Amino acid sequence: MIESLRNTPLLSELSDTQLQRVAARGVRHCLDEGQWLFRQGDPARCFYLVESGQIRLFRLAPDGAEKVIEIVSPGQTFAEALMFLKAPRYPVCAATLAPTVLLAIDAQDFAAMLRESMDTCFVIMGALSRRLRGLIGEIDNLTLHTAKSRVARYLLAHCPEDRRAFALDVRKGVLASRLSVKPETFSRVIKQLTDDGIITIHGAHITILERIALGELAELTATSELGSVPGEIATGAMP
Repeated sequence: MIESLRNTPLLSELSDTQLQRVAARGVRHCLDEGQWLFRQGDPARCFYLVESGQIRLFRLAPDGAEKVIEIVSPGQTFAEALMFLKAPRYPVCAATLAPTVLLAIDAQDFAAMLRESMDTCFVIMGALSRRLRGLIGEIDNLTLHTAKSRVARYLLAHCPEDRRAFALDVRKGVLASRLSVKPETFSRVIKQLTDDGIITIHGAHITILERIALGELAELTATSELGSVPGEIATGAMP
């Protein structure tokens, strides 16, 4: 458990003593695919680290429709900022997209540890500030770019420059919600990219044939902009 904590961006600069304290209060959970972790409005007593699998964070509309807010992957934490609120409650629901192992970290005890060390406070503040910067970039991506641009950005962000192919690790409907496009719009964009010879797709496997053309559709001005693509924020999830 300590090694999992040490390899997490949010916690990587904690001392061995602090990591041991966090691990002593931590609880490992093993969840099946589709299992709920918490619901919107539940008391927020813990924040979480995903060790394996995936968690989707989403809000429920009055009609029962879901809006995916974040997809949390291994090595990422979520709900950590809630520890700074009085009587916090989770603002979203959380459920697994695959069999998942995660660590529940006692938020109250972690906050108490922060009060004992100003240096630790600054470390956590730095991580949360990077998270905020990522969220600002995501707002820009969702409000200033077209659906085709958002899909193109996602594809580029998930395929390193030294590779041409990758496999989608989430269902297309979940991904469409994450990118704030309708499932039919997502399918139409993928078909257009395929018809134009920019990508090929076989099941969940996507091959990028024309990276430059895809970059033009993504409306990128610099490679670093890829860091603001939804699902690519590595310092945590859910403010």
